[in-house]
Amino acid sequence: MIDKNVVREIVEEWLKDKEYFLVDIEISADDKIVVEIDHADGVWIEDCVSLSRFIEERLDREEEDYELEVGSAGLGQPFKVRQQYVNFVGKDIEVLTLEGKKLQGVLKSVDGDNFTISVKEKVYLEGKKRPVMDDVDYTFAMDGVKYTKYLISFK
Repeated sequence: MIDKNVVREIVEEWLKDKEYFLVDIEISADDKIVVEIDHADGVWIEDCVSLSRFIEERLDREEEDYELEVGSAGLGQPFKVRQQYVNFVGKDIEVLTLEGKKLQGVLKSVDGDNFTISVKEKVYLEGKKRPVMDDVDYTFAMDGVKYTKYLISFK
């Protein structure tokens, strides 16, 4: 089986001095390698091809046969690394909490391994008879939610 750390080192060598970042590497039992990269402005197919060739030049098919797939992290897929949170600050996201509650709002900030989402909710304000819509902030640890993902809008 192909060593994930070897693939990671190869990918990180290609990423050096580029604005891309590694999202994930998966290697199945039958040696299918899936590499996901991302970029603040999106991923170009030419760069996926370039990375794929770079990996193929450094892995020996004579030693171990494998299937290789290089692509982007997918816009509607859950975030896997901190940099994805950073790239989506100010954008609409969806969070599924560990308790199973879905929150939709604006990713307000990222601080270390925590992030804050601002959600519009009905709240009771002092002196008001009826609830009003207001922004309520929730802070979560990145590994303290089931998922966080970009909320695609077709407005």
